[in-house]
Amino acid sequence: MDAPTAMTKRRLPAGRKAELAAYVADTGQVTVVDLASHFGVSIDTVRRDLDQLDREGIVVRTHGGAVSAMSVPGRDRGLDVRLQMQTAEKERIAALAVDLVEDGSVLMLNAGTTTLAVARALRNHRDLTIATNNLRIPAEISPSVFRDLFIFGGAVRTITQATTGPVTLATNSHAPDVDIRADYALIAVGAVDGSGFSTSNLGDATMMTEMIQKADRIAILADSTKLDRRLFAQIAPLEKADYLITDAPPSAQLAAALAEAGVTVLTP
Repeated sequence: MDAPTAMTKRRLPAGRKAELAAYVADTGQVTVVDLASHFGVSIDTVRRDLDQLDREGIVVRTHGGAVSAMSVPGRDRGLDVRLQMQTAEKERIAALAVDLVEDGSVLMLNAGTTTLAVARALRNHRDLTIATNNLRIPAEISPSVFRDLFIFGGAVRTITQATTGPVTLATNSHAPDVDIRADYALIAVGAVDGSGFSTSNLGDATMMTEMIQKADRIAILADSTKLDRRLFAQIAPLEKADYLITDAPPSAQLAAALAEAGVTVLTP
């Protein structure tokens, strides 16, 4: 047995399944035989893994294999899988995004692995006020970065480790809601096309729309796999954004639509 195969066999099942799902997403469509060979495990093991990933909505099971859930709008992938996808691209996007942010700013960040990369990339910033529905950010961001950190309440979606609810912050039971404003909304989306920005979940889309409405400047974050795609729930038209930050130049058609909408495209 060669070294890579031995290493694969020693991996914990949860780690293998996350890597398997990321491989399906990157490849688009695979067979059980191909996956068994690639990961050095049995066909029965691959079948069990795919069945579980299909139940979790992470891949779509087909006869003899699986296809990427990315090709099927409306199906959410687990956070552990998405953390392993396009990691270098997300880090490059995050580096560009934090360059827009001055110390002392007020930020809104939505749920997602790209905004987790942003939270890590803010490590040299100071005195920020951050409001988010991303439950992973408190554990990912250094306490030296922020003056105040707020989490929006609502129902918890375990698959995305985020809350879904109104973009408000509680004061006390007798006081009216206080209007909140941000200097920047850094919003990671599921898809970008000529009609605007979209995502697969209606509740997430509603929250993102509210964040955009409460911010003075809006930067949309999307890696290049999300360009020229449209998902179920519309977030906002292109003209609502000041910036689109991505890892590769958009297609000519999308670039023209963004330019007409007055959106500045930032790429590494």
